[in-house]
Amino acid sequence: MIPDGYHLSLDPGELQLEVIHGFLTNCYWSPGLPMDVMVKAIRNSVCVGAYGPGGEQAGFARLVTDHATFAWLCDVFVLEPHRGKGLSVAMVRTLLDLPEARGLRRIILVTRDAHGVYERCGFQTVANPGAWMQIHRLRPTAPAADQGGVPA
Repeated sequence: MIPDGYHLSLDPGELQLEVIHGFLTNCYWSPGLPMDVMVKAIRNSVCVGAYGPGGEQAGFARLVTDHATFAWLCDVFVLEPHRGKGLSVAMVRTLLDLPEARGLRRIILVTRDAHGVYERCGFQTVANPGAWMQIHRLRPTAPAADQGGVPA
């Protein structure tokens, strides 16, 4: 349920990139995120924005997916003045209800502090966390094309 005066949109043209970047570059999971990297990530994801009564960006979430078997839910946030209204749950459910997400075998996410939000949307803790592995790069660099990397 979306509160009165608020609306959600999947239209990338409505996203207020400066607002989204201002939040993401200062949060714990993406400190210092360059604007061009964020724009590229958004362009290659399915995104939903939450907008307040005045049309201001109130929240954001994105789903990175192969549209066949797998998705990663990430960058979910609601700005402080708009919290406590159910916008996070509404945005996540909007993404999970999309046709391209309904048939996926696995949708994952990582959170440090919002387990309750995601549990309301059907997420559970990973049954076997010891099976998961990662490469974590704080400042990833693109592989050089002359060194066997895939050109963009």
